[in-house]
Amino acid sequence: MEKKEVFGFLDGYADVFNAVSDSIWDHPETCYTEKESAAILVKALKDFGFNVEENVADIETAFIGRWGHGKPVIGFLGEFDALPGLSQEAGCTEKKPIEPGGNGHGCGHNLLGVGCLEAAVGLKRYLEKTGKEGTVLFCGCPAEEGGSGKAFMARDGVFDELDIAISWHPGPSYGVPSDATLANCQLYFRYKGRSSHAGLSPELGRSALDAVTLMNVGIQFLREHVPTTVRMHYAVTDTGGFSPSVVQANAEALYLLRAPDNTILAEIRARVEDIARGAALMTGTELEIDFVKACSNILPNDVLGYAAAGALREVPKPVYSDEDIAFYSKISASCPGGNADAPLSRQEAEYAPTDRISGVSSDVGDVSYVVPTVSFGTPVWPIGTDAHSWQAVAVGKSSIAHSETMVAGKAMVGLAIDLIENPELIEKAKEEHYRRLNGEKFVSPIPKGVKPRIIGQKK
Repeated sequence: MEKKEVFGFLDGYADVFNAVSDSIWDHPETCYTEKESAAILVKALKDFGFNVEENVADIETAFIGRWGHGKPVIGFLGEFDALPGLSQEAGCTEKKPIEPGGNGHGCGHNLLGVGCLEAAVGLKRYLEKTGKEGTVLFCGCPAEEGGSGKAFMARDGVFDELDIAISWHPGPSYGVPSDATLANCQLYFRYKGRSSHAGLSPELGRSALDAVTLMNVGIQFLREHVPTTVRMHYAVTDTGGFSPSVVQANAEALYLLRAPDNTILAEIRARVEDIARGAALMTGTELEIDFVKACSNILPNDVLGYAAAGALREVPKPVYSDEDIAFYSKISASCPGGNADAPLSRQEAEYAPTDRISGVSSDVGDVSYVVPTVSFGTPVWPIGTDAHSWQAVAVGKSSIAHSETMVAGKAMVGLAIDLIENPELIEKAKEEHYRRLNGEKFVSPIPKGVKPRIIGQKK
């Protein structure tokens, strides 16, 4: 069975896949609350003949769709969570929320999950028709944004059976990323002091807000003495009240720390925690450190990278109408760095190994420590569009977004077919993976006992 037959099979279900994507777009749900989105994908998997296990790793919105038997076991990493505060009308060329302050698919995960669904369905079809041995897994992975769902799943062994993991992400161009990402961890620093009248008896008070302030000042001085790739972000999530005449008894800051790998991250985290303890000593307050989540940096795999770029180049690229291009031109014009005259990248996919480290993080990193992993990109977004923007939400139901999602699905299944037809590629990818790990086993950066939680939820 040739790839073009699999591609044609997927084209026959384009309306079904587009409807699934649009339905998820219509129900934007964030970090571990994606009940409707997960249900939509679970139903689609069952309709296509997959057996589905739900509540994976004790996460209500995590699931695995499975078909086939034996080796290789190839998993597609589907995401479906949205972002808070990015509600936006589809097809609109100006910022116009559907619900002010509501959620929106500003990172295109409605498309991401469906592209992986397309790949899983295509690989199932290929194995059915050829009679070849192999197992297809659709890994339903919640809470990539702010929750590191895959990291919790990896900690609990969900990906251990995979031989290869494949994913993709909407973007501005065709490609196979080779940049490493940053590992990260997120922690609450919660101070408890003693209130008093700030005018009559300030000596009796112990200000938790002072502790948060001093901690933040300490972190500013730390920034000079960490590697340039380290990032330390924070938000003051509780200032202790609104009255300046009352010494604040409670205050809280939420920190997100990023570093090139888990080892450096652990060192930075220890220094940050020492600064937090120092602020407690200076103010006579008590400190609680509440570990929320973490994710590892992505380990690139050059063997898979080159193979993936080749598979992506083999997929026929869509031709768009003048109306489609006009819509993308207006969106691109609204973006800094946009190009209204040429809003879509048509550059062919290439793979180029690099030592660059991206400033972003992804819980795909934890999967890449467990198993050789690769990801694709296709031009879903007009040139100049930032992820996590209203523009990204506005194009999420467009015909271009649907078509480029199908390109991603075909590229992923094309790569999977290449791996099954050439098992030596899998062995070479595993050898490279072993070398990059220096023979070490994956150790999750998330401590045992830490459970996934909804954004803003206390433990």
